[in-house]
Amino acid sequence: MAKKVLIVEDESNIAELLHLYLEKEGFETAVAGDGGKGVELFRSFHPDLVLLDIMLPVMDGWSVLKKIRENDKTPVIMLTAKGETQDKVAGLEGGADDYIVKPFEMKEVLARIHAVLRRFGGDESGSGEKKLSFDKLVINLDSYELLVDGKRIDTPPKELELLYHLAASPNRVFTRNQLLDEVWGFDYFGDSRTVDVHIKRLREKLEGVSSQWSLKTVWGVGYKFEVVSGS
Repeated sequence: MAKKVLIVEDESNIAELLHLYLEKEGFETAVAGDGGKGVELFRSFHPDLVLLDIMLPVMDGWSVLKKIRENDKTPVIMLTAKGETQDKVAGLEGGADDYIVKPFEMKEVLARIHAVLRRFGGDESGSGEKKLSFDKLVINLDSYELLVDGKRIDTPPKELELLYHLAASPNRVFTRNQLLDEVWGFDYFGDSRTVDVHIKRLREKLEGVSSQWSLKTVWGVGYKFEVVSGS
């Protein structure tokens, strides 16, 4: 039976995009354009998960979340245009199960939905865990999370996919063209500097975290995720 997702989002183009994408992925969806309608639909639609925007007319996302949490534990993922830590902390302390910062990629939304539903025992779609662990580093492609020294670091999906791809084959050297082909896809027509930019941003997040692994440049060839022998 299809899982039901309630989308509470007042930006019609975002709501429509989420609706079309999730329906295509096999979910049943309902859409509310304001917080009041969201609470009404929650009670009549009985969703398995709620995607809830914070900035809403009639009743904001925090108020909707509070109403839901009065007597229900249905998982809620907050959608927010703000990346500030206090918003995330407030959301999680208020009973949200996860948050996604706009603008987002649809496959990240899908990964987060599946991850949250799995935690609640309501998703059997996962085909093997996509999670790599090293000293002070966890790369989780199921939930699109990067944990560095125990802290979750906001990382764009493509950066995370690149790091996962390199780390899944420790000490293997990849050329820039291989990475463009295998991470971005054969239909991507960007140039190899795209890889360099993403590696640079990843290094800024990972610099000096552990002596047991590192992102290495192999001059004239490409990059590798180097792991010290025995780690």
